Amino acid sequence: MRLVINIILAVVIVGLVWLLIQSIREPIAFRAERTKREQAVIAQLMEIRKAQELFRDIKGGFSPTFDSLKYVLTNDSFQIVQVFGDPDDPNYTGEITYDTSYFPAIQTIDSLGLNLDSMMYVPYGGGATFELKADTLTYQSTLVNVVEAGIQRKVFMGRFANPLYAKYDKSYNPESVIKFGSLTAPNLSGNWEGR
Repeated sequence: MRLVINIILAVVIVGLVWLLIQSIREPIAFRAERTKREQAVIAQLMEIRKAQELFRDIKGGFSPTFDSLKYVLTNDSFQIVQVFGDPDDPNYTGEITYDTSYFPAIQTIDSLGLNLDSMMYVPYGGGATFELKADTLTYQSTLVNVVEAGIQRKVFMGRFANPLYAKYDKSYNPESVIKFGSLTAPNLSGNWEGR
């Protein structure tokens, strides 16, 4: 009888030790995986933001789709205007001339290392794509172009997309969106910046 009790106690002790180890490992694994995945998504969003800024330099607004973003940055050119003379100086008496040249956008894309083919895909998202929206709005009596790109955390957090993991970090919400830009104000800041 004593042998049976010792075996049961040994099994209970092993089970409790395993639970203790898991209770220590799980929050560490969650924080490490969250940091790794969020940093990859942020890096991708920063590339999209850079591509949108280049698109704006060419077209004057932002691209509402990844297809048009890729097409313009692959096939269009930057217009470079060189001004000879000073048009802002009322005392300037010489002739003011303008020289316009064009520079292929794809060369800038290549030099920056931006990959237009994979830019739309969310890292760790299993083929999911970022949500991209562009529009114009009247802001302080001026018509401005706005853009917003982002994705909900639950799309790329894998097994950690469960809201129960908020017990390890009170600010964690898998339903929240990690994004840059805004459709309500001319702003290209990412919501991860300034934390």
